[in-house]
Amino acid sequence: MSSFNPPRRVLIVVENLPVPLDRRVWLEATSLTAAGYEVSVICPTGRGWDKPREVINGVHIYRHPAPPEAHAGAMAYAREYLHAIRHWFRLARVVRRDRGFDVIQGCNPPDLIWLLALRYRLAGVRSLFDHHDVCPELFEAKFGKRGLLYGVMRLWERITFACAQTSIATNESFARIARERGGMAAEDVFVVRSAPQIEKFLPGPGDATYRRAGTVLGWIGIIGQQEGLDLMVEAVSHLIAMGKTDVHVVVIGFGPHQQVIEDKVRQAGLSERFTFTGALYGDVMLGALNAIDIGLAPDPKNAMNDISTMNKVMEYMTLEKPCVQFDLTEGRASAGDASLYARANDPEDFADKIAWLMDNPQEARAMGQRGRDRVLDTLSWDHSVPQLLAAYERVFSK
Repeated sequence: MSSFNPPRRVLIVVENLPVPLDRRVWLEATSLTAAGYEVSVICPTGRGWDKPREVINGVHIYRHPAPPEAHAGAMAYAREYLHAIRHWFRLARVVRRDRGFDVIQGCNPPDLIWLLALRYRLAGVRSLFDHHDVCPELFEAKFGKRGLLYGVMRLWERITFACAQTSIATNESFARIARERGGMAAEDVFVVRSAPQIEKFLPGPGDATYRRAGTVLGWIGIIGQQEGLDLMVEAVSHLIAMGKTDVHVVVIGFGPHQQVIEDKVRQAGLSERFTFTGALYGDVMLGALNAIDIGLAPDPKNAMNDISTMNKVMEYMTLEKPCVQFDLTEGRASAGDASLYARANDPEDFADKIAWLMDNPQEARAMGQRGRDRVLDTLSWDHSVPQLLAAYERVFSK
């Protein structure tokens, strides 16, 4: 007599980026779908992903209107989060009716998706926490202080871990937080590193329109105030002052701090040396990234960045680009000897490291090759999929 195994149904909830633009969430969703899970996603609209309902590669995506991003102030963040929470509950009812779900995977920030998880716990729905950011440290890095709201962030984080049966962390530092600060058992914490798909991130000649100098420097990401782009602008100013004038910088991405950075570039007299591409996707993004010679990761050393894995570093490495970054714990864990490390938050030393790579092109190429080898050997998404599936086996066993 044959037995019937019902499909495993997953609802992924993400607040701060649309899917599939959120590359980590998209890789998780498509990997689960490939493994036979039925996957639904709740996320905001934005950046061209504006359909309220869409099915892509078997993933059912439910989008809600994105609120204006909060730049400062508790009230602004409260409005943003309340807007998102209202839509989570509304769309979860729709998904529950149309497709059902057995697990809610909550992706922070913010650490508030436990509210939705608690709502469905009595119905037997399990909770898995996908730990993208350390929100208390993110608050401290963004506002330069702790205080009452920092304490609130710590409380939300603790409740998030308490409500989750299983947690997936982007690196070992985050896994340690889950065990020590979150009180989770070691067997319930899985490291699922963020990494590009090596089948898509292939080294190549790049888009020649970006090659406006002998050496092209590049940066990619969300342009926020905690990303260190002001330090990068200072470093390029020092580089020019050192006589390294045959350089151009390609900044790939978008974000709430973009105008501030463009103003700093103009004030420094560097407008002709910078290209801001805006948001790029797919082959167009790869064309821009492959056009650069050196990848820059100027994220300043602070409590958040020191323990965070920077996607940009992984992308540079996958495309055989040597990179320069400040000396961060998880930065070294990712890049090893495929990067140079400047003194913490010192733009002059950052410029010196760029200059060294410019003066030593053969060593720079070897560094880039070592980076790709590291990704292929241990750090690519293919190495993370077994951990992701193991985390889901664990949560379904509870």
